[in-house]
Amino acid sequence: MCTLALLGLAGTALSVGGALMEGQQQKQMADYRARAYEQQARAEAQSSAFEQSQERHKQDLLQAQARAQAGASGVGIAGSPTEVLAANARQDQMDLKALQYSSQLRQNNLNDQATISRFSGKQAATASIFSAGSNLVGGLSKIYDPTKAVTFGSPAFSPRASAAIANGYSGLY
Repeated sequence: MCTLALLGLAGTALSVGGALMEGQQQKQMADYRARAYEQQARAEAQSSAFEQSQERHKQDLLQAQARAQAGASGVGIAGSPTEVLAANARQDQMDLKALQYSSQLRQNNLNDQATISRFSGKQAATASIFSAGSNLVGGLSKIYDPTKAVTFGSPAFSPRASAAIANGYSGLY
């Protein structure tokens, strides 16, 4: 009988340990996903910075060509050509800001996914603790058998005397 109780206790211990390990593994995977999302966000920022640099360089070349064409045509750089160049420069800045904004949205999304992943990992670890506790209580309750429980000592009175005392009969009067 003791062997069965020990086997039940060992099974309960394995069940508890398994639940805790599963939660920790889920947390580790969530942390790994979070780091990957953060790395993607950094890569997005670097990619966007490079793309903006390329766009600025292209815009500078186009502005230089436009000034050279205006100068070669014999028209002075005043009035209408200047206004066109200024309008182009403003549009170029808006294009750069659009690139920056789009990149920032993608970075925010990746960082949000990282935060959600970490949160789900913490939730999995917490849930595993509750699962382990449930397994422990359930396993221990299967091991305990009240009919085979050890009792210390015996009643001081016979069953009849105990019943009489419980019913309030003193027998002295």
